[in-house]
Amino acid sequence: MIEASQPPVVTRFAPSPTGRLHLGHAHSALAGWRAARRAGGRFLLRIEDIDPGRCRPEFVDGILEDLAWLGLDWDGPVRVQSRHLAEYRHALDRLAADGLTYPCFCTRAEIQAEIARAGAAPHGAEGPVYPGTCRGLAPGERRRRLDAGQNHAIRLDVARAMACTGGLAWRDRRAGAQTARPDLLGDVVLARKDAPASYHLAVTLDDAVQGVTLVTRGVDLFEATHIHRLLQALLGLPVPEWDHHALLTDAAGRRYAKRDQAVTLAAMRQAGMTPAEVLAMAGG
Repeated sequence: MIEASQPPVVTRFAPSPTGRLHLGHAHSALAGWRAARRAGGRFLLRIEDIDPGRCRPEFVDGILEDLAWLGLDWDGPVRVQSRHLAEYRHALDRLAADGLTYPCFCTRAEIQAEIARAGAAPHGAEGPVYPGTCRGLAPGERRRRLDAGQNHAIRLDVARAMACTGGLAWRDRRAGAQTARPDLLGDVVLARKDAPASYHLAVTLDDAVQGVTLVTRGVDLFEATHIHRLLQALLGLPVPEWDHHALLTDAAGRRYAKRDQAVTLAAMRQAGMTPAEVLAMAGG
């Protein structure tokens, strides 16, 4: 029997340009780079600048500078999310045409109040699960609010979407086979007025367009994969494998963040550290 050949390993590193890269970023980039290089595959770079309120061009330059300094080279052109808004819009329109999205006019305060009135506070990976306040709005009321220009987000009707796809599964290299449970995250936001695509929609489409076969990212995004698997099924996209690695933490057990300027790669470089020293701290 001839065994089916495995698809080539294609990984990606996808930072947001909201600050300089830190040691935790180096840990994640190194994990993806190694997975690709050891398998003779491809390592891609993507700039996730979908949020114009927080992203800055100077931080894009910093990302390229830091990776080059570490010696983590990438293959092919850099994909920049802000240059592909029409693609995200097309995917969003397709979900809407299938009756799988709805406008949500709730503020964060209103969502919290609704949860409190329900007498329970279920928490998913992204905080309290949205209680579905706007899901049941009458079509006429929904149209009235839209025509009035009322600010709103676009949410995925997860229950209806799951009814369309049936049961789904995905595989993580560390945790093994997983049954998809997108309902645990509730009706997630797919777009806002100030961001034409949410993280969930954009990265799911980006990974498919770039031919990613192995998604390497931190374990803090493990639960989000349930939603991403659902979106792949709805949009007819290929299903990669995932590798959710542990987060790099400091001596006190705190995860590194962009606000910790002392551990940015730029600061470590200015302090005289070598790329080899930084990579060793990042798990090299």
